[in-house]
Amino acid sequence: MVVWSGVRKFSAVAFGTGAGFSAYLYQHIKSEERQVHSSWTNSDKPINPFAIWDSNWDFRNPRHLVKPAKNDSPQEENRYNSDLEKSTTRSVRHIILVRHGEYLDAGETDDTHCLTQKGCIQAKYAGQRLREMGLKWDKIIVSTMTRAQETAEIILKEIDFEPKKVVNCPYIREGAPIPPQPPVGHWRPQESQFFRDGARIEAAFRRYFHRAFPTDKKDTYTLIVGHGNVIRYFVCRALQFPPEAWLRINVNHASITWLTIQPSGNVTIKCLGDSGFMPAQYLTNRIPSEAKNVV
Repeated sequence: MVVWSGVRKFSAVAFGTGAGFSAYLYQHIKSEERQVHSSWTNSDKPINPFAIWDSNWDFRNPRHLVKPAKNDSPQEENRYNSDLEKSTTRSVRHIILVRHGEYLDAGETDDTHCLTQKGCIQAKYAGQRLREMGLKWDKIIVSTMTRAQETAEIILKEIDFEPKKVVNCPYIREGAPIPPQPPVGHWRPQESQFFRDGARIEAAFRRYFHRAFPTDKKDTYTLIVGHGNVIRYFVCRALQFPPEAWLRINVNHASITWLTIQPSGNVTIKCLGDSGFMPAQYLTNRIPSEAKNVV
């Protein structure tokens, strides 16, 4: 009996030890799984180093605008905090981009590239949609190309904004912003065109895409009526995607794209190429085949 009692005690200890070790091993494995899951979602250490967000992409981060404190004195600290306060914005900047309506690629000059009848209807639907959004526009910027000008004229009849205040901008004219990746065989501009157009379109991005001004007391809304290539390039640049990816995106005629720039410099996209407000028969994104190269 003594021997059997000893065996039972040894078995109980062994079983308890084994169960404890198994529980520890299980928890250790689960802990490692949790750590792996954590690494998937830890935005501070992304797998791709190029995915790290540059919060000073517009060079308007307040801490980069203010002269650093010279020393630790209370006067210098107060000066620094005061300057930092004056340079900090608290408003959100909204940029809404509308692509022009369908147009005729007729003739050799831009003057003959007018909207088609369908393009006029598309622009009207876009204007109605913008009116329904109920936004108070602080600024409207329009490309100087004919198809964008005509689109803007139709939109302005639908929204509350004085036409005299519209800014006509040659920087956002259509062009070839940057050689796309992957390359496409059906569209290959000369390198000189990328060199010329790319600098202009990038200058337009830097002019219009930035966080709100510190003097802005409320959120601001800017409407830009422009072109497909330019809009797609702007989206890639604003979201810090590779700009060469712009041709992978498609936006319909008279579609609406909405980007929001937070005071922190973070950028989000509310909608991309939204055209769901139009009946299906008016959805287009290319020049009508019968109108190409018509002289």
